[in-house]
Amino acid sequence: MAGRAESGQPGGLDERRRLLLSLGMLCYPFLAGAGVAQYSRGAGLVAGYLLLAGIAACYLAVVVASMRSAWQAYWGLLAVMTALAVPVALLARETALILLAVIVPAAAVRAGRRTGPALVVLGATACVVVPMLVPGWDTGPGWYHAVAVVFTALLVHAFSGTATANRQLREARAEVARLASEAERNRIARDLHDLLGHSLTAITVKSGLARRLAAGAPAAALAEIESVERLSRQTLADVRAAVSGYREVTLAGELARGRELLRAAGVAADLPTASDGVPPERQELFGWIVREGVTNVVRHARAGRCTVELTVSSVEIRDDGAGGPAGTGSGLDGLRTRVAAAGGVLTAGPVPPRGWSLRVEFPA
Repeated sequence: MAGRAESGQPGGLDERRRLLLSLGMLCYPFLAGAGVAQYSRGAGLVAGYLLLAGIAACYLAVVVASMRSAWQAYWGLLAVMTALAVPVALLARETALILLAVIVPAAAVRAGRRTGPALVVLGATACVVVPMLVPGWDTGPGWYHAVAVVFTALLVHAFSGTATANRQLREARAEVARLASEAERNRIARDLHDLLGHSLTAITVKSGLARRLAAGAPAAALAEIESVERLSRQTLADVRAAVSGYREVTLAGELARGRELLRAAGVAADLPTASDGVPPERQELFGWIVREGVTNVVRHARAGRCTVELTVSSVEIRDDGAGGPAGTGSGLDGLRTRVAAAGGVLTAGPVPPRGWSLRVEFPA
């Protein structure tokens, strides 16, 4: 329980920091409210305050949508904020440009590496140029608002990068914990086999020998020896079944192990982070396929990148290394047999212009 609580703290801390940053960003609608109070009276004053309250509420909703990865709602709320900012500009004049310090960074952080900086430059330029073009806005270039836009965009970008790094760190820690758990399972299986397997095998062999040697012994003694032999055989089968259960191959485990193996070999790994879409009856088989494919990439391909693609009915391991014809006498032969028994089709070989592919597909 303690470990689970500890692993959940960093994510909650990131969310609290994001909320605090969001509350700090509400200072910009407040500053725009000073412009509304300066230039508007009566109904215009009330309307301006209501519009700013709507912008603040939309921004908080944008933050919640970002936490939930609801990107369609995210962009819709940003569009509503922009629409509400237009009438505020009629009531607060040049002071309303400070709202760009809320809208532009929120759009830029999700717009991509090229579009995001362009949006920031466009927003800062608008703050400088628009006051000089609109009649009645005689304050000159809005350098203050332009600096606010750029500074806030840099702050949001830095925080977003930190949050992303923290999330990746949590995923890496969970992956390491999963690998450690599987390593412990394998160690237990190995120790169990070493401690009991050989002894039970010896008991089984000796019981069989004793049964043959005691052919002329009383029936009761012979029955006891046969009972010992049956018991030892059953116990040995149970131990092997337990070891097999501990050493089972899982798709999630092989994806995690393959990612670490590729990284250790200096190969860029493009592997899925989840395997929930694969049906349970194919999870183990797909795990074997991933293990064989990744192992071949590391041993033979001399590749720079390895990609694993999963669907409900197929799995493909592809690399950009030195492709060659599919050989025999390797793990591929056993894999073909296993796939064919499950009703699938395995294809393996070079792919143009460079690389190699191992693909298994099942009928839809």
